[in-house]
Amino acid sequence: MELGMVGLGRMGANMAQRLVRGGHDVTGFDPDERARKSAEANGSSSAASLADLVKALRAPRTVWLMVPAGKITDDTVTALLLLLSAGDTVIDGGNSFYKDTLRRAQASAAKGVRYVDCGTSGGVWGLNEGYSMMIGGDAEAVETLRPIFETLAPAPDKGWGRVGLVGSGHFTKMIHNGIEYGLMQAYAEGFSILRHKQAFDLDLHQIGEIWRYGSVVRSWLLDLTTDALGKNPTMGGIAPYVADSGEGRWTVNEAIDLDVPAPVITLSLLERLRSRETDSFADKLLSAMRNEFGGHAIKKEGA
Repeated sequence: MELGMVGLGRMGANMAQRLVRGGHDVTGFDPDERARKSAEANGSSSAASLADLVKALRAPRTVWLMVPAGKITDDTVTALLLLLSAGDTVIDGGNSFYKDTLRRAQASAAKGVRYVDCGTSGGVWGLNEGYSMMIGGDAEAVETLRPIFETLAPAPDKGWGRVGLVGSGHFTKMIHNGIEYGLMQAYAEGFSILRHKQAFDLDLHQIGEIWRYGSVVRSWLLDLTTDALGKNPTMGGIAPYVADSGEGRWTVNEAIDLDVPAPVITLSLLERLRSRETDSFADKLLSAMRNEFGGHAIKKEGA
């Protein structure tokens, strides 16, 4: 099957490479010439512009987007809709907010262009292991794209599926990432408690290896955690700063809108925000309060 890939960053490039391996004809576009040349080295064709990409594809065209959520996706979709024709299909495989997806799908429908949202998980491992894909869109459109999804998935009948109407794929991926926040936080806290029990001199890598087999907490995320502990047992050289790419915030906001309690996911998000505060005014004020009402000692900066 022939398709265009917009965005040849690491994940987009890996997906293009897996598709080429599966016998698909892929033409990629990225503003970075180095990314285009790298894609060519891995079997894809390349285009120097969106217009050239669209010209290189036979109608009806399929264009897969792997670009950052937000303005970049908006700008790319707007530009594509000026170039595509009725009957063409856009697949957004990035981490777009589902309400943005609904808006973009409406704009696409006005031009007769089908819009499919594909929440994609698998990260840097997807090239060889396959990707988990949560897909939203018209059932007929998704079925037409089946050869693409079967190639990208871990197996043709595993790890992918149409979960509902357009927007539902990105909504499902948003919740997936919210769950991921909670799982990551639980592992991090558990291993931190183990590390602080210095009297036992525990080997965290060894414990992770034990838990990986037969334990009820075994998971791929634990596999990766254990691997990280084996490479760097003390986490030396790593700043205690945890970024977030938006999905956790969207999940918490959605939980509030739906009146659904989600304390674990919410607290895991707050912990990420807390990790970035190197000079906490709130903690200083708490210390001052204790001194005011109870005369408790205040620890001075630098002490």
